[in-house]
Amino acid sequence: MSEPLLVVMDRVRGLLLDPDTLVRAVASGRHKGRQPPRWRRVELRYVDLKAGRHLQVVAYDETQAHTSNHALAAAPAAVDELLREPFGNWHVETLTEVHQIRVTKKLEAMAHTSARAEAAEVDRGHDRDKDRLLPESDPVFRALGLSDAQGRMKPSRQAKYRQVEEFLRLLDSSITDAIAKGRLRRPTPEEPLRIADLGCGNAYLTFAAERFLTSVRGLPVHLTGVDVREQSRDHNAAIAAELGVSADFVVGSISGVQLDPAPEVVLALHACDTATDEALARAVEWRASLVLAAPCCHHDIAAQLRSAATPTPYAMLTRHGILRERLADTLTDGLRSSLMRTQGYRVDVMQFVESKHTPRNTLLRAVRTGAPDSDDGVRREYDELVEQWGITPRLAVLLDA
Repeated sequence: MSEPLLVVMDRVRGLLLDPDTLVRAVASGRHKGRQPPRWRRVELRYVDLKAGRHLQVVAYDETQAHTSNHALAAAPAAVDELLREPFGNWHVETLTEVHQIRVTKKLEAMAHTSARAEAAEVDRGHDRDKDRLLPESDPVFRALGLSDAQGRMKPSRQAKYRQVEEFLRLLDSSITDAIAKGRLRRPTPEEPLRIADLGCGNAYLTFAAERFLTSVRGLPVHLTGVDVREQSRDHNAAIAAELGVSADFVVGSISGVQLDPAPEVVLALHACDTATDEALARAVEWRASLVLAAPCCHHDIAAQLRSAATPTPYAMLTRHGILRERLADTLTDGLRSSLMRTQGYRVDVMQFVESKHTPRNTLLRAVRTGAPDSDDGVRREYDELVEQWGITPRLAVLLDA
């Protein structure tokens, strides 16, 4: 049941300004139909510094995190500034409760509060490892061979750690937003959230996601990793047994694997070329509520561009190989976004990690609304684009769209 927005935000303010009971809070999303907030995401918690307890605010733009610490006397001003931003969702955790707040199109608030089974433990240390969602010393990284016996991340694995960390951050906010907006059901111990990692490989993402969502977020989840190699299944199953996690590993192709019941969340991290299209098509087939896909290479469209006549006046964009490859990247993900919109998904295309960590840093986030995009212009622009360039996206073939 909706409540006046100002009334609910006043309650949120009280929770955020309680330095003894607040565990953490996350603001994300935006009010529909309004300009987005200054920050893509903001995280708040209290830390104990030499000068006393402070409110720590970590604000994320599209490329980096900005951390600021506010003394208790200055905390109200910092909180009020954030509450004025048009965030669409607030997730607030206290020692005994979890609060979910969603702002509706009518600028009212839908609030849901659930009691914790047991009081949460809270870390007030200010020198956590760069506010990582999972520290380097977490057992999951030792089991995966990313960190050494002393719990230190191996220098050669820092880029992979960063990718997993940023993917988890997006997964966290995406699941929180989808649950708050009613796009994704609230999981229970009897019916945990079903998540599939397609093309999981050595399952860095699968295990890290299971560890974070269950141990940090307290969400009941069951993950399934899918890969074509039996060696991957055997290796990952052994690690799952070592860690005692709820995860299955299946040998099969993305296009052919059968999962029953179907997953509600589909992940695909750096699936090569048309494997990303296969993952998106399976997500549509399963009517998955949430899809997070970070594409890798885009050879299919690049090859089509080489063999097709370049439309006037764009020859300069395909004359040089490096520009043609970058154009293929942009065309592929733009067309994927449009096709997913026609299948009843709201799609965001974003950067999920800095380019210095990986050149493949684009992420497609698709949230199922159930209703195909009603804007005829989307389909018309798509049809004109593929006709003009003489290309056929693999996803269009898989979806018969």
